[in-house]
Amino acid sequence: MRTEEMNAQEEQSGTGDNAQIGAGPDRTAEGGCLSGCSTVLMAAFSRPPEARGEDVNSSILIAAESVAKYPGLKDAAQYFGPLTEVAKAQGFSVDEEPYEFALGSRNLVRGDFHKDVGSRVMRQSTLAFLSHGYVVSITVIGGTEDEVEELIDGVNVTGK
Repeated sequence: MRTEEMNAQEEQSGTGDNAQIGAGPDRTAEGGCLSGCSTVLMAAFSRPPEARGEDVNSSILIAAESVAKYPGLKDAAQYFGPLTEVAKAQGFSVDEEPYEFALGSRNLVRGDFHKDVGSRVMRQSTLAFLSHGYVVSITVIGGTEDEVEELIDGVNVTGK
């Protein structure tokens, strides 16, 4: 689990009074969100990110970003425009266009990407939905399609 570390990295990027723990460039001193806020809700890796290995370090990252960061965003499918730009900038290729995906009692939008890493292929799937003024994204990374599917199968989303 690396959730606290990932949020701390974001918080430390602030300046002045906002650089304190619990605050960041888009957070209040009490840790609350201002417009444009994003938060890592959970980050888990099969091994510590700094530990080298022969295979892809399987991981799952769940984040929430204020829809205010994306002017005009009305549905989760629109989130994949900026997400795809970021993925491509990191060397990922799109496997197919985003599509609706049922997970638990919710319909989400799913986008699948891959990236050659030496002799290996890194696969990334991101699931997204809108809830309470946020884009909630669930991103899983694995070395094979089966590994990615197994990680997604372990996620259950309920509620409205």
